[in-house]
Amino acid sequence: MADIRNKKAFFHYDILDTFVAGMVLRGSEVKSLRAGRGSLVGAFVTVRDGEVILKNFHIPKWEFSQENIDPLREKKLLLRKREIRKIQKKLDEKGLTVVPLKVFFQRGYAKVEIALAQGKKKHDKREAMKKRDIQRQVEVRLKQY
Repeated sequence: MADIRNKKAFFHYDILDTFVAGMVLRGSEVKSLRAGRGSLVGAFVTVRDGEVILKNFHIPKWEFSQENIDPLREKKLLLRKREIRKIQKKLDEKGLTVVPLKVFFQRGYAKVEIALAQGKKKHDKREAMKKRDIQRQVEVRLKQY
């Protein structure tokens, strides 16, 4: 039962604040997630009518299920009212968005870690790639000695 991670979120965004939210799921979706299936590629979070919604989170159909559930259906996230208000207030500011970082199980419940994030500029991404390359070269050199 491995976590499902959004690997590109840290590359494309500066993470400002994180929240852990529960998800409203169907039984077969939970079983599919427990099997380690699911993809956060292209997933995003919106706030609509005081509710936080996770969109484009792909949970493939569980092979033993008779239910016909849309794999990309919207999932409602469960947060406290003050957290929802905080997210809504920050989203009203210019240039901020909410992205899912990872999906995991905590005490038997499916949870999603979401983050308030600001998009990185192209030169910031290049800087991150340079740092990562330098770090790899240092590690290779250290292994040689």
